[in-house]
Amino acid sequence: MQRFPVVIVGGGIIGVMIAYELTRHDPNMPVLIVDQSLAGQGASRFSAGVHFPRGASDTVRRFSQYSHTYYRDLLQRHPQAPIHPLGMTVVCKASRQSAVEAQYLPLADLREVSSSLWPTAALDLPGEHLALTGEGANHADVQGLVRYLLKAMGDRVQVIEGARVESLGGSGAHVLELSTGHAIHADKLVLAPGPWTAARPWQSSLAHLGIRVKKVVAAHVRMPVSAEDGLIVFQDDDAFLLPLQQRGHWLFSYTCDEWDVDPGTVAPSLSFTDINDARNVLARYAPAWAERLDGGRVFCDAYSPDRVPIIAEVGRHLVFAGAANGSGYRLAPALAAEVLSLL
Repeated sequence: MQRFPVVIVGGGIIGVMIAYELTRHDPNMPVLIVDQSLAGQGASRFSAGVHFPRGASDTVRRFSQYSHTYYRDLLQRHPQAPIHPLGMTVVCKASRQSAVEAQYLPLADLREVSSSLWPTAALDLPGEHLALTGEGANHADVQGLVRYLLKAMGDRVQVIEGARVESLGGSGAHVLELSTGHAIHADKLVLAPGPWTAARPWQSSLAHLGIRVKKVVAAHVRMPVSAEDGLIVFQDDDAFLLPLQQRGHWLFSYTCDEWDVDPGTVAPSLSFTDINDARNVLARYAPAWAERLDGGRVFCDAYSPDRVPIIAEVGRHLVFAGAANGSGYRLAPALAAEVLSLL
């Protein structure tokens, strides 16, 4: 039986970021990541990978500030990391301007601009709306970042992929029985399972956290992308348009309201209802663009009751990190720092 000081279950951006920070803190400490698929192939594969400097609560704003600084410093150390700064425009009702500005960090430096100065002139402001331009957004290829960080860690981290945890047991330490027949001994165990929070081995340990799993949908908009295009946030609808430079089209993320879904059974394809709901939201701001939706991506994510990510000890030497409410990439560095403080 192999033994590790720390084992992380989940090879998405949160789990890998925790491993990366552990190995930076102590390069000599062996760390193991176990993932039921390939690292970065779960929610991280489909994530929009957007960071914008905001938060609906003091805690999330603190996390967002930490992550903003972290990603800036990471790019200075690793300029080849797949993270790209973006311009940002925030659209909201004029009556909500003060409330919206209060959610954004001072570094966003939000300021009102005329629609004639929008980076994407094809979009029109609905009545009683205004546009605020700001700083501090970035976009990452999250799956690519996961692979980049794993490569940067080298042999300081071991990864077992395609191995599902069948059971957890042991006294004083944790024994993971894997679907491959292997048994792993963990002195400390971190659960970062993404939307698979109800998996049988840890279901009872996490039940009291009140986590729910929601379907997430983002549509593809077949409109040309230029190098000057930036992120456009529709604050009132909790939606955004992201220019995907490498793919040559836009991604429209909106709020899908399907809850308590099983991530193992959610269809990977958009339904007629999905695409119709996306069109209805986008048509409020860009009717012509709404007609150019032709597909997209579907996945799941875990949400906490108060919309603040959960980092908690749920047993002896057992830590849960997740329920990031669709912001796994955006808040991963801050969540990793919180986990290290518990370990």
